[in-house]
Amino acid sequence: MLRRQARLRREYLYRKSVENKQKSIQAKKDQLKRSLEENIPIHGDLRKEALALQKKIEFEDKGPEKAAVIGGFSGGANTANSQDDEYRYAGVEDPKIMITTSREPSARLKMFVKELRLIFPNSQRMNRGGYEMSQLIHACRANDVTDFIVVHEHRGVPDSLVICHLPYGPTASFTLSGVVMRHDIPDIGPMSEQYPHLIFHNFKSDLGKEIELTEIGPRFQMKLYEIKLGTLEALDAADTEWALRPYMNTAAKRRFLSDEDGWQEEQ
Repeated sequence: MLRRQARLRREYLYRKSVENKQKSIQAKKDQLKRSLEENIPIHGDLRKEALALQKKIEFEDKGPEKAAVIGGFSGGANTANSQDDEYRYAGVEDPKIMITTSREPSARLKMFVKELRLIFPNSQRMNRGGYEMSQLIHACRANDVTDFIVVHEHRGVPDSLVICHLPYGPTASFTLSGVVMRHDIPDIGPMSEQYPHLIFHNFKSDLGKEIELTEIGPRFQMKLYEIKLGTLEALDAADTEWALRPYMNTAAKRRFLSDEDGWQEEQ
């Protein structure tokens, strides 16, 4: 099993390296093509490769690229986008989600994870116990879990949530703020565990303009601060795809996930 996982991981990394190499070559081709069309000097970094790239441009054909995108394979290597390969069966098979906590969770964190399980369909809650992260990830991979969620706390208040897509990543880390649990909302009633069914088409009449929203909880705000190209047990060795830099100019004003303001509690 370990040899198989190592082989699959090597194949995944190889596909990503092939994809990055092709992107680099295509970027050079586009830059050279733009220089020739606009009759401007070729960039100094491309002068050594200009003749070889020009020969490739002359015989360039979109057929293999389209075939690779449609079929996903070309010449034994997957040249389609690696993220598309990871989420190929999204919408075809239901995601299988596992939710757990950090070690030695408080009573309120356990309560929050129970409420969080009601939000995600087809999710299960797992007691953390004394298991290491590598053991949990190995067990989730063996049981075809697609996403692994870990919730952390500070003095009994949930303050961080990590979502790891399996089997190879990526891993997104969020901060939580303004957490209000269902247990803190009076007269909220039981929460339905039916799968959500939302329809947004053909709402053109006045009937669909006025709706009433009922809060079911829990309530919180999420802010993304890091995306790693790996899984939780090997984050130190994984590359960082994106990270929030608070010291950047106007970083506090930038909206990464939504242009809307967060939840505003009525006074």
